[in-house]
Amino acid sequence: MTDSWVNAAERIGADLHLELSGPGGRRAALITALREAVRGGRLAPGTRLPPYRSLAADLGVARNTVADAYAELVAEGWLTARQGSGTRVADRAEPVPHAGRATRRARARTKGPRHDLRQGTPDASAFPRTAWQASYRRALQQAPNEVFGPGDPAGRIELREALAEYLARARGVRTEPGRIVICSGFAHALRLLFGGGVLRGPLGVEAYGLGFHRELLAGAGVRTVPLPLDENGARVELLERERAVLLTPAHQFPTGGPLHAARRAAVIDWARARGGVVLEDDYDGEFRYDRKPVGAVQGLDPERVVYIGSVSKSLSPALRLGWMVLPGRLVEQVLAVKGEREAWASVLDQLALADFLTSGSYDRHVRRMRQRYRGRRDRLVAALAAQAPHIEVTGVAAGLHAVLRLPPGTEPTTLKGAVWQGLALDGLSEFRHPETGMEEMEGLVVGYATPPEHAYEAAVDVLCGVLPGAEPPVGDPGRRRGLAP
Repeated sequence: MTDSWVNAAERIGADLHLELSGPGGRRAALITALREAVRGGRLAPGTRLPPYRSLAADLGVARNTVADAYAELVAEGWLTARQGSGTRVADRAEPVPHAGRATRRARARTKGPRHDLRQGTPDASAFPRTAWQASYRRALQQAPNEVFGPGDPAGRIELREALAEYLARARGVRTEPGRIVICSGFAHALRLLFGGGVLRGPLGVEAYGLGFHRELLAGAGVRTVPLPLDENGARVELLERERAVLLTPAHQFPTGGPLHAARRAAVIDWARARGGVVLEDDYDGEFRYDRKPVGAVQGLDPERVVYIGSVSKSLSPALRLGWMVLPGRLVEQVLAVKGEREAWASVLDQLALADFLTSGSYDRHVRRMRQRYRGRRDRLVAALAAQAPHIEVTGVAAGLHAVLRLPPGTEPTTLKGAVWQGLALDGLSEFRHPETGMEEMEGLVVGYATPPEHAYEAAVDVLCGVLPGAEPPVGDPGRRRGLAP
């Protein structure tokens, strides 16, 4: 049993006495003590509790223990937490009946996050409106009348020609316009390839990747076989009876790092020997910071690789513009599945993108965003080095996100603490293939491209505040800017 007086008069104008005892460790004891103090009336509705850093110091427990206890009691309805007003006893402090973890998590998210560091989207405020408008206007003015008819399922020739030139120059892709099919993004490409029977499973995939893609493939009856990852990327030497393999070779998603040159060659050898196909997801190929750009695997053998890209990271996912660079033998099959009446990207958007590429506006935008995102990455890394130097940061040489490796057992509580501080984050475990035997990794996937510039610093401050064992920034008297206790 431990008795502790929490003298918080200078901070909240009241003394708080808690007695921590019983089985289950400090976290369980603190939750029980706070719950009983509210239930017994010692903590009246509206009472403000100490900031969890202060309470942790006074009780001699980890700050994360207090944060997790507060979050649990907020989820149960005993407490409330709001930006700027701290954590308080709820007006009617009653437990949430029959609320499991999923229910409480859903309740926590109903108000929406104040800060968003999820991966997957660029800074929407940086969309090049003026340049895009100019390209759109030129495309509309110059468009032939046929543009307003049914159209070509392969996509507008203007865009396919522009892409053939750009991809050869910037990504080392070997192709011609007749082997490019325009689609509405990567997921649409998968539906065309597998939903239409152009390709069949089993399909090798990386042990960590987007669950949405796995679900889409499962819906098409495709079994996915996870390949373990190491410092050199996917273990492609473990491919056996798979008919195809899906890789992110330029920047493994989400763990980071390129596929080693020897493995790039090995997967092409496998495809040739087995008659297989390599699907190359080049989701953020333009954004490289501390190393030379990694060329497309497609350049090693255009007849064995389906190269898939889009503007979702470089411009905006709202445009719904992507492309497949196909082996010659697959073009007609894909077009047959796509059909003349199948929904596809707006023809006018296609023409605008073609102009955006050929006018040089796309290159200028990418260079500008590469500089901006590199600056954000550097600020994130610097903040973590100052406030959480024990947290390993990986995957930052390229792309739009970083991976923060966490100590074992801390990812769930860190994510829970982030929710109650209004911070949206992705946990590394949610990207893990459910059938992989690879050792589990715990961490956060932090998308530093998502927030608008004016909100970025505050989002990083909150992130640092919820990390296990993080230190306050130099000069902080006890709480970070914008971080509710």
